[in-house]
Amino acid sequence: MPVSEGGQEQGIIALPPRLAAAVTDASAAVSHNLHGQKLGRKGRITRERILAATIELVENSDEPVTLGAVARAVGLGMTSLYNYFTDLTELLLAVLEPVMGTAQEDYFALVRPYWADDELGPASMTFVRSYHDFWSRHTGLLHLRNSMADQFDIRIMHQRVNSTRPLIGLMVAQMDPRGVLGDTAVLMATTLMTGIERSITLATDRRLHRVLGTLPGRREESLLEINARLIELAIRDTRERARARAEG
Repeated sequence: MPVSEGGQEQGIIALPPRLAAAVTDASAAVSHNLHGQKLGRKGRITRERILAATIELVENSDEPVTLGAVARAVGLGMTSLYNYFTDLTELLLAVLEPVMGTAQEDYFALVRPYWADDELGPASMTFVRSYHDFWSRHTGLLHLRNSMADQFDIRIMHQRVNSTRPLIGLMVAQMDPRGVLGDTAVLMATTLMTGIERSITLATDRRLHRVLGTLPGRREESLLEINARLIELAIRDTRERARARAEG
């Protein structure tokens, strides 16, 4: 019983269909609760509703997200909630799994094919726009993740690094597909994606928008164009260096 558009359960706002499907799949993959009891259909649905409620609270509420708030949104007692998650970090990691799963289709898929030299500009812009849109859709969750990582929550730090590392690897493959430059290409891709993520993080931060005002549409478009240009230049320059190294 996925929590998707067209149907709500106990006050939980419906999720977009693709995210709802990812949440359902993530819950279906869990066979037992924390006490080792096998999850039947009812248990899997309850876990699914917990994940969906957490997403909605993180994205649509300015109040701190707590296990108690999630329990109230789902209509569970705390004892029941603890059957599924021991703390907020564990719950957020469970939520991030399906959310980041949708990133595979949203922007990872755009970087996997090799971008021809004469397509670097349009391909970079398509990627940046998709990456920005992903952050905009999940701004509350991703900003909360980064905030907790900055506070040295080790489990969240690992999630953040592990979710970014494959993207950096794909950028390295765009820059230096034969691995001629070694760590130079890795450092270039890491620096590039760190900077782009940081700029998009600021552009999609709801708190900054409230304090400073929303970026006018043209300024936000300019930010995307600048990020796309940086990707294009970094890939083009690194490819030229790799070719020169290979020929030398």
